[in-house]
Order: sequence, then C-alpha cells, then structure tokens
Amino acid sequence: MSKSRSLIPLKSLFISYHASNTILISFLPLYLQFKGLNGTEIGWVLAVESFASILAPPFWGYLSDKYKTIKKILFICVIGLLIGSTFFFQMNTLPTILLMGAIFYFFASPVGGLSDSFAQRRANELNVSFGSIRMWGSVGFAISSLIVGEVLARFGIQYMVWPYLIFGMMALCILFPLKDVTVESEPINFKDVRKIVTNKPFLLFLSVIIFITITHRINDYFMALYITELGGSEELVGQAWFVGVIAEAAVFALARFWFKKYRTLIFIIIASIIYTIRWFLYGIAEDPMHVIALQFLHGLTFGVFYTASFEYVTRLIPKTLQSTGHLVFFSVYFGLSGVIGSLVGGGIMEAFGGSTLYVTMGWLTAIGTVLLILYHMLPYGKENIVREME
Repeated sequence: MSKSRSLIPLKSLFISYHASNTILISFLPLYLQFKGLNGTEIGWVLAVESFASILAPPFWGYLSDKYKTIKKILFICVIGLLIGSTFFFQMNTLPTILLMGAIFYFFASPVGGLSDSFAQRRANELNVSFGSIRMWGSVGFAISSLIVGEVLARFGIQYMVWPYLIFGMMALCILFPLKDVTVESEPINFKDVRKIVTNKPFLLFLSVIIFITITHRINDYFMALYITELGGSEELVGQAWFVGVIAEAAVFALARFWFKKYRTLIFIIIASIIYTIRWFLYGIAEDPMHVIALQFLHGLTFGVFYTASFEYVTRLIPKTLQSTGHLVFFSVYFGLSGVIGSLVGGGIMEAFGGSTLYVTMGWLTAIGTVLLILYHMLPYGKENIVREME
C-alpha cells in the first residue's frame, strides 16, 4: 500500500475531529451567552475545559504508552466525547453546565493530543513530515467553521449540538479502519514518568512558552465575542476562522520545506514576534472585517509556533514516553494556558472590553518573546545538545 493511501484514514480522522472541535472553539462562547451566562461565567465554563486539558491528556497518554496503543485509547475517548456532549449541551444552569462539562472534557480534551502523537509516530514510520498530516485537521477546521457558521447564523446558535455530533460520529467511524502505530518498546511503568517531570530543558521550555500560549487560548475563547462586540455575526465568526485556518493549513503543508533551513527554535521565536504584532493590531481594530482580514496571521503564528514546538519537544522526550510527553506538552499548551486565559480573559473582556484584552495579550507575548530569546541563549536552548533521554 502506498504512503498516501495508508494515510487516508488518519487524515480523515484529523478532518472529522477538528471539524467537530471547530464548533467548540468558534461558537461555544456564543452558545453559552445564548444560555444567559455573562463574561465571567463563560470564563469559568471554559476554565473547566482547560482544567480537564491539564489532567486528562497525561492520564490517557500514560495508558497509551503503558498498553502500547493509541487507537484503542482514541476509541474510548471519542465514545466518551459523544455521550458526554449529548448531556453537556442539554444543561441550562451554571452548576450543571460545569459538572457535565468536566465529564465531557475529560474524554474530549485528549483526542487532539493523541491524534497529533499518532501522526508524529506515523510520520516517522513513513518518513513524511508531521505537518503534511496535521494540515488535514486545519482543512476540517476551516470547512466546518465556514459551513457551521452560516448554518448557525440561519437557524440559531442553540442547534450547535447537531453538527458537533455529526462530525463526532464521523470520527468514530473512521477509527475502525485506522491502523494502530507500531510501538517497539516495552510497556512503561509509572516510575518511568519521572523521566518527563525531571527533564529540565523540557520543563523550562514549557515555562517560557506559556506566556504565548495563554494568549493563543484567550483568542480561541473570546475572538467570537470580540467580533460580535464590533458588530459582527455568527457568519462572520465562521469566516474569520476559515481565513485563519486555511493559512494554518498552508503552513502545515509546507513545513517539510521551511524546517530544513533553520533551527526549530528560530521559527518559534519568529512566530512569537508575529504573535505580538498580531494582538496589538487586533486591539486597534474598529470593524469586524479588520479582524477577519488579519486572520491570515493565524497561520504564521499558531501554524509555525505549534509545529515547531511539537517538533522541538519530540527531541526532548524519550521514545518510550512519546505519548505521555506529547500530552504533557498538550496539557500545558491547551490546558494550563486555557485555565489562566479563560479566567483572566473573561474578567478583562467583561470589565474593559475586547480592545483592552487584545492589547494586554500583545504585552504578554512580548514578554514571552524576550524569554524565548534568553532561553535560546542558554545551554538548554542549543539544539546541538538536545538528546533523547534513554
């Protein structure tokens, strides 16, 4: 079987899962606003998702490494995602939304990280670039944001559960023909995880990039509310994500070319500089179309930053702990950053508005950029000393 044909189920999984995830990222804040929650309360619900993203991915990643399978863990998580979402979207009060949200996200939050870890291993097996597989998630995200945005603008945000379940069922069906990745190492024990939590370069890198990943998660959560604050609709929210994720897909697709010329840390620093510029420009936007026009920078920021960071931390993680290490990275990138971002962002959004929020994000990324440059100057940041721990 050719490389391209063997990757069809995996690429299809990325399309369907990220198509469903689009609905949560792009429209959940508007849905919660429809339910009657204010900015601070929306921040609490989003914080539950982020808190689950801290705890759940390492747990499922550990089980994946222990039992030498990613596919079976994905099955469990996607089934839990479908059942949990059915109850989550029926809740109407803040306490019940928080409770069911915690259960739902316990299963939903690891799927992205597990899929990325799956893709990284399969890319290594077939000698193809991770970005060439990951780009299909961006394609699914873009298609979903455009179509679902128009559907919800026409029929109402209260019906967002139905497209979510449709894409989730597609992901579940695609898992059946998906071939599991080969794990040659022995099953790990819990004590082996110490190799992750005592890895100083890995931990220091995560501590530095959190200044930037917090702002990325704030934008995930509150860009929709900012667009509506500027006078936009659900349809424009969908268009904004479509523009951003198409640019992201292009970056992922071309990753194998631009990674060859410079060190990954250089790309991470460049992306953080562009992040800083991007947020300051959003902060002075006066029309929702200005935000949509600037969304092409999403590819040059998240697309470059995430791909380069994922490649970089892979070199810091022992092969026997790839799933665990990837999901610890995923937990910080989307979990811890999301908890901080949702709570702080919701409060600033409610008290001062979206413009102040984005200017604050600009200053945070500026601090993160300086710290990344300092990290690069340290011995830990020299890629010639990066070694896989055995």
